[in-house]
Amino acid sequence: MDTPLDPASTSAYEDVRTAPCRALATEAVHAGREDLARQGLHAPPIDLSTTYPSYDSRAEAARIDAFAADGAELDGPPVYGRLGNPTVARFETALARLEGSESAVAFASGMAALSAVLLVRSALGLRHVVAVRPLYGCSDHLLTAGLLGSEVTWTDPAGIADALRPDTGLVMVETPANPTLAEVDLRAVAHACGSVPLLADNTFATPVLQRPAEQGARLVLHSATKYLGGHGDVMAGVVACDEELAGRLRQVRFATGGVLHPLAGYLLLRGLSTLPVRVRAASATAAELAARLAADPRVARVHYPRIGGAMVAFEVHGDPHAVIGAVRLITPAVSLGSVDTLIQHPASISHRIVDAEDRRGAGVSDRLLRMSVGLEDVDDLWSDLDRALGRGRAETPDVKGLHEALN
Repeated sequence: MDTPLDPASTSAYEDVRTAPCRALATEAVHAGREDLARQGLHAPPIDLSTTYPSYDSRAEAARIDAFAADGAELDGPPVYGRLGNPTVARFETALARLEGSESAVAFASGMAALSAVLLVRSALGLRHVVAVRPLYGCSDHLLTAGLLGSEVTWTDPAGIADALRPDTGLVMVETPANPTLAEVDLRAVAHACGSVPLLADNTFATPVLQRPAEQGARLVLHSATKYLGGHGDVMAGVVACDEELAGRLRQVRFATGGVLHPLAGYLLLRGLSTLPVRVRAASATAAELAARLAADPRVARVHYPRIGGAMVAFEVHGDPHAVIGAVRLITPAVSLGSVDTLIQHPASISHRIVDAEDRRGAGVSDRLLRMSVGLEDVDDLWSDLDRALGRGRAETPDVKGLHEALN
């Protein structure tokens, strides 16, 4: 009979890291949990400890020296919550397997995760970033404002190779992009990057719809607050990448304190187990709503990605603010990826921080609405949208005048 594994020991994860390649749906349920049965457990435990007892300070010194050298995960039991947590490690293991990467490093938010990536590259003297718009509004602002000492060159995918410099440390794209759902060819972009690491924000697609690492991205970013958590009750970020970069990210996380709380790690691991089911179900509804919106004369344009997904963006002929104010079943709120449907006006909220000219140049028009489709019945959602679109048209009879005012 196998000896039960110590829940506090990282040896509990050895068989997790060497688990065989399995289908995505199977990995979503089992990755990060393979050791539980041998411990007599079914649900993953939540380890809330901030510190751990150690009676061998010489051994601890050697382990900490090893971490300082390359950021490798500590062998043996945990030391301190800022160095690592067993519950969070389970989520990281699972996400890495879903994305097909060597490792993953979790943070307190998506912006904390992106900040860590920029700091890692800047520490090597590689402060220049090449980026493609649109990006999430706060990502755009972080790069443009140079808050972490970075300098950004904005370009389209075709201009990436020409925009690279000797001090370029990162190329960043988001596909499908927030909020227009514009897509880029990741394989072509990765080729254009040469030896410069490509970071792909995969928040909208999730590994259910695409795995950027398989197409050449060295770093895959998620606002785990969204689909990975899936229920609107956890804030987190995560970067899937190779172990070399993961080590540097762990060092930055330790130094800056952008750690993920263990309860959030538990909720994210639980969220991953239903990720494929949620994304596929919501995507089917979103595709149907996109088709109905495209056929509606009150809608000027619909944006829906080729790879599918649960996000729909559309531009109205009428007043977008009236539509926002008229929904009843759909929740007017920022964020996305929850089990309930959300709608927001990017030019007013998520991308307000981006310069208006840059925003419009990236296709984020003042009439654009972004909808994150949840798991409700499609006809109930359409009924709510239909009523709201009617209100938007009714309150703006002078469509031509509105167009002139907004532009």
